[in-house]
Amino acid sequence: MRRFKLVQSKTEVITPHGGLALVSHCLNQHTSLNKTSRSIAKRHGIPNIDLIRTYLGLICVGKSDFEAVETARNDPFFKVAMGLKQSPSSARLRQRFDEDAQALIPLLDNASIELMQNLQVPVSGLSTGHVPVDIDVFPMDNSNTKKEGVSYTYKGHDGYAPIAAYLGCEGWSLACELRPGSQHANNEFICALDRILPRAKSLSDQPLLVRLDSAHDAAENRKYLYEQGVDYLIKWNPRKQDLLAWYAKADSASLWSHDRPGKMHAVYSEILSESPYVRRVIKVTARASDTNGQMFLEPQINLDGWITSLRPETADDKTIIGLYQDHATSEQFHSEFKTDLDLERLPSGKFATNDLVMSFAVLAYNILRWIGLRGLMGDDAPVRHKAKRRRLKTVMQELMYMACRLVESGRQQTLRFGQHCPGFKSFSAVYGTI
Repeated sequence: MRRFKLVQSKTEVITPHGGLALVSHCLNQHTSLNKTSRSIAKRHGIPNIDLIRTYLGLICVGKSDFEAVETARNDPFFKVAMGLKQSPSSARLRQRFDEDAQALIPLLDNASIELMQNLQVPVSGLSTGHVPVDIDVFPMDNSNTKKEGVSYTYKGHDGYAPIAAYLGCEGWSLACELRPGSQHANNEFICALDRILPRAKSLSDQPLLVRLDSAHDAAENRKYLYEQGVDYLIKWNPRKQDLLAWYAKADSASLWSHDRPGKMHAVYSEILSESPYVRRVIKVTARASDTNGQMFLEPQINLDGWITSLRPETADDKTIIGLYQDHATSEQFHSEFKTDLDLERLPSGKFATNDLVMSFAVLAYNILRWIGLRGLMGDDAPVRHKAKRRRLKTVMQELMYMACRLVESGRQQTLRFGQHCPGFKSFSAVYGTI
């Protein structure tokens, strides 16, 4: 076996994170954070924009803990790529975020929307002509910690339960607001809609379709969405419904379709209100045996339903069911926050600081999503299976973790990539677009 001689250069600046140059350009050229961050007055110390650039760069390479900044502050490329004048220590970064979390959160939220507006990100719609707005709560496991706001979640562990909102089939993040783990999904939901819907309307002129799970099946939510001029599709919560009565209703109308021997289902709808228009789509499933043919002593009856403001001429009953099934795609977006960005366990013990971290994550998520759409969907992209979008992990592997050498000659700084670098053309295409 060949043995290598290990030598560490004393002069060359080589980095495994060449993609930070793309992140820096997105942040500095397409957001006004450099200006708005000055609204948080500081008489001395590191400028707020340098703190923002530092932590955003760390999250975009999958490092969310504050201690990771100790490596970055001694990295010449990190400073040059992110445009830093001063590099904070981990203690200073944590302290400043604890002090200014409440003031920084709205600045980052506005910058994320501003970024998507300036980049004119594509927002794809549905077959009905609507743009989906998927809103959902997901748990983050922070068990065995004493962090502020950590409590028992519906998944059976201690942690947080942030509420996230995504726009379009691409899954652009409109918000990911941190919540205590024990907070019910519908608690303060109208307040969340007050922040989410204006952002969605600013990014698309098409009609919106808000898709929600059964935790948000409430008349006040439907009334609010109607007043905002937004269509909705909400999973019905049957609560204490009589299953046999719904079975009998489907049986009397002879609506059954047989899926296999021993299993059948019926789909039908009913109008709950004409003004404003509200329709409920019902699916009754009856099983007399399992998939192996084993008969049950009593038939198993399942009841599912969906409440919508869409009329039958826009979306029939089967289309409504399919539209809600597509809502499950947002579960993948949740996992990209938790795993790809390494945010399952948040870094701070203070709730406000962790909420700030999630605002950083939203901005990083949208930057990486746009880089993936621009750089990894063409014929020159590194070989990957066909897809409508690329997962954040793929973007990080192919474009963020690109090794290159920083060369300084006179006043010109050059990034020199390897001869066989597979992502160079994609990198160049994205950099030129920015």
